[in-house]
Amino acid sequence: MTIRELIEQKEKKILSPLATFSSKSLGRPSPEEECPLRTVFQRDRDRIIHSKAFRRLKHKTQVFLSPTGDHYRTRLTHTLEVSQIARTIARALGLNEDLTEAIALAHDLGHTPFGHAGEEVLNQISPNGFSHTDQSLRVVDVLEKDGLGLNLTHEVRDGILKHSKGKGEIIPDDPEERAITLEGQVVRIGDIIAYICHDLDDALRGSIISGADIPPICAKVLGDRSSQRINTMVQDVVHHSRENRSQSLVMGEEILEAMVKLRDFLYARVYDIGRVHGDFIKARKVIRELYEILLIQPGQMTTQGDAVTGEQDITPEKVIDFIAGMTDRYALSLYEKIFLPKPWAVL
Repeated sequence: MTIRELIEQKEKKILSPLATFSSKSLGRPSPEEECPLRTVFQRDRDRIIHSKAFRRLKHKTQVFLSPTGDHYRTRLTHTLEVSQIARTIARALGLNEDLTEAIALAHDLGHTPFGHAGEEVLNQISPNGFSHTDQSLRVVDVLEKDGLGLNLTHEVRDGILKHSKGKGEIIPDDPEERAITLEGQVVRIGDIIAYICHDLDDALRGSIISGADIPPICAKVLGDRSSQRINTMVQDVVHHSRENRSQSLVMGEEILEAMVKLRDFLYARVYDIGRVHGDFIKARKVIRELYEILLIQPGQMTTQGDAVTGEQDITPEKVIDFIAGMTDRYALSLYEKIFLPKPWAVL
C-alpha cells in the first residue's frame, strides 16, 4: 500500500461524512497516473504554489495602489489570509483541508493589475467581457506551463469558479451558485471574512477612516479589533454549520447581517471614495492604452505572463490574457517604456 493510499484511508476515518474524500475525486480534465506520496488535492495545491501566476500575486493590488508602507496587504497576503481562515473552518467542520487550501490559494490567480479597477476596464474593452473568476480558471486550465495548464481536479476548478460574490449573497440560496463541495463554500466565506477585516484594517492604517466611522452595530456584534471580528465570524459559521449538518454552510442571522453592513460600509467609505478611487481612474487609462497599443504592436509582449505570442496570430483575447497577467509595477513600467519620452543622451 502506498503512502497516498494510507492518507486516503486516514481521511475516511477522521473526516466528516460531508467532506470531499481525495479517493472519490471526480478527476482531472486529462487523466494522470496517481502519485505514490500525495493525494490529488495535495498535488493540486503544490502545482498552484509553484505556478508563475501565484508568484505574481505579491505585486498585485489588493485595495491600495502600490502602497509604500510595508504592512498593507497585497493580493498574495490576501490569498494567504483566506487560506488560513478557510483551513480553520474546514478543520473545525471535519472537511478536507488540502482541497480547501488548494481552492483558496488559486481563487485570485486571474486577478488583474490594479485590483478591481483593472477588472472593470478589461470587462469594458474585452470583446467577450472579463471577470477575474473566469480568468483564474483560464490561468490554471490554459495559460500556465506555456499553454499546457495545471490539469487540476474538478473540485478545485469548481471552487475557483464559484468563489466570487461581489455585492451578492454571502451564502447563495441558488445551488447553482454554490460550489459543489463544502470546501469550496468554505473558501467563499473565508474570502469575504478575510477581505472585509483586512481591508478595514488597511483603511484604518491609511487614515481613510477612523474607528469612530465604523457602524456601531458592526463593532458591537463583530468586535472592535480585526482579530475579534475574524474570530466572531469563523466561530459563527462553524457553530451553525455543525448544528445544521447539510451540504450548505449556515450562519446566524445577526452575524450575517453585521457582515453585510460592514461590507456595504467598505464600499461606501473606502472602495469608492475619491482618495482611493482617483488613482484607479489613472490605472484604467494605463490598461486601456496598453490594450490598444499591444493590439498593433504585439512585439512589446515579450517579457511578462504566459500569453506571449507571435505577431502573426495576435488576437484581442491574447492581449487580454497578457494584460491580466501583469503585476502593477510591470504594467506601469511597460506603459512608461512605450508612451513616455526618454531623456536624450548627449555624448
